[in-house]
Amino acid sequence: MRQDEIWDAEAAQNYDTPGTGMFAPEVLEPTVDRLAELADGGRALEFAVGTGRVAVPLARRGVPVSGIELSQPMLDRLREKVDEATIPVVVGDMATASVPGPFQLVYLVFNTISNLLTQAEQVACFRNAARHLAPGGRFVIELWVPELRKLPPGQQAIVCQSEAGYILLDTYDVLRQHVVSHHFRFAEGREARLFRSPHRYVWPAELDLMGRLAGFELESRHADWQEAEFTAESRSHVSVYRLPR
Repeated sequence: MRQDEIWDAEAAQNYDTPGTGMFAPEVLEPTVDRLAELADGGRALEFAVGTGRVAVPLARRGVPVSGIELSQPMLDRLREKVDEATIPVVVGDMATASVPGPFQLVYLVFNTISNLLTQAEQVACFRNAARHLAPGGRFVIELWVPELRKLPPGQQAIVCQSEAGYILLDTYDVLRQHVVSHHFRFAEGREARLFRSPHRYVWPAELDLMGRLAGFELESRHADWQEAEFTAESRSHVSVYRLPR
């Protein structure tokens, strides 16, 4: 499925979970704090702005925010919160779409670069970020570390999360670096709702090479938005790339 087919009206309706999950204060507030710091008083552009989970509170912090979003239903949800004057958005692909700039910060949160399913598209995303940035500007990516150490030989699936009413199962194609996340939600009955999303996983070293191809240098890498140390056991990272001045 194409990404604009995956993020349809139903997905957009279910995306926002105020106060819990991605929207929990302990998740969202450090993200916004760090991005406001990295914007350094300048303008910010969010690739795949979605329903405004990060862009809306960042704008309320006084950072001018623009966005690119492929899904019209996701954008419609954003427009229920703020108008075009508050957060202007261009409808399009984050690897190719253009927004009037320049910006001091471009950012991609919550694994979204993995929605681009080829290495070429991911490289193009870096180059698109570079085109939008002023000299010395930063490109920030939040991304999970592939959990292939959990995948025994001959097995293609991992149960990543299991709790009451919810199971997350990832299936891997290690040849193409593809993974499909299967989100099962169910109650006490026999039926379950399934939401699937395909991704291309990227190793940190591969991500760094993409950055160099686009003219970036890695400025910092931490395990989370609170700048915890990134180690071999870290399950995700926040990587900050910077253009030369």
